[in-house]
Amino acid sequence: MKIGNRNIGPGHPCYIVAELSANHGQDFDQSVALVRAMHKAGADAVKVQTYTADSLTIDSRREPFVVGGGTLWDGRTLYELYQEASMPWEWQPRLQQLAQELGLDFFSTPFDAAAVNFLEDMHVPAHKIASFELVDLPLLRQVAATGKPVIMSTGMATLEEIDEALETLRAARSGPVALLKCTSAYPAPVNEMHLRTIPDMARRFGVPIGLSDHTPGHTAAVVAVALGACIVEKHFTLSRAQPGPDSAFSMEPDEFRALVDAIRDAEQALGRISYTPSAKEAASRALRRSLFVVQPVRAGERFTSENIRCIRPGHGLHSRHLDEVLGATAACDIAAGTPVDWSLLARPANAKAR
Repeated sequence: MKIGNRNIGPGHPCYIVAELSANHGQDFDQSVALVRAMHKAGADAVKVQTYTADSLTIDSRREPFVVGGGTLWDGRTLYELYQEASMPWEWQPRLQQLAQELGLDFFSTPFDAAAVNFLEDMHVPAHKIASFELVDLPLLRQVAATGKPVIMSTGMATLEEIDEALETLRAARSGPVALLKCTSAYPAPVNEMHLRTIPDMARRFGVPIGLSDHTPGHTAAVVAVALGACIVEKHFTLSRAQPGPDSAFSMEPDEFRALVDAIRDAEQALGRISYTPSAKEAASRALRRSLFVVQPVRAGERFTSENIRCIRPGHGLHSRHLDEVLGATAACDIAAGTPVDWSLLARPANAKAR
């Protein structure tokens, strides 16, 4: 997959997405500050969401439309929540321009056909499918028809639902697809992340796999990268002290910077498969054990376990030759502390030619 100028997949740096979500607080200047802070914190991309309350639900206080179940939003209606969380569409081209000036990719999560068309008019480089929309097959077909790369979160989805969503995208001739492992809880408990699923997803689906992460801190994201995640998405806020639907499970700028740094360190540590000593190890090889004369030995005297030992440093013969040296006789007088070399041995009758 390629988004903008970035190649995304195994062997490439993790693509780190800062999710602005509802943290704009209905304040355009705050949205601008968020994009600037995302850039400073090391994000590769800014992601927003494109919807209206009316495109997602209806204005009703009947029981099905009131949030419950122990969430951050219990007691509020869906309509109220989405009204507060939605970003005015007219802001989005202006924020896109700012992001592009800062060298950040900018794309969005559309929630209906009108949003897809709006984003296409903005020439976004990719589209994101939210976990809750993975089962909206008409929306998937609409997104696929753009031919753009698709990043799809898989929170709550069964294996069969992921298969169906992928088949829907492919049948509609979508661009390249990446899947994000996701736990759709806000915040998500660390013990419900099941990150070992990431390499299994890569094997099963043959597409780049990433993580949409709602856990506190950056441990889950770094572990995900170690398991092969090519994309990490995290919600971003200027301060969790600012009220908002998503603020409680979002990262502040310094935390996001630490996340980026930890991921880049993890990538360096992962490196490549190698059984060759590193450049920094070269000097340490001299400190390995080897064979040394540890007591003075006279010419013609036999080498024994008393006068020959395997000690540090590594300037003498390898320890594999100890049995060959023991019982041989000294070719000359040898001082204690001398590394054993074949030239110090008078060749025994049964010695191999060297």
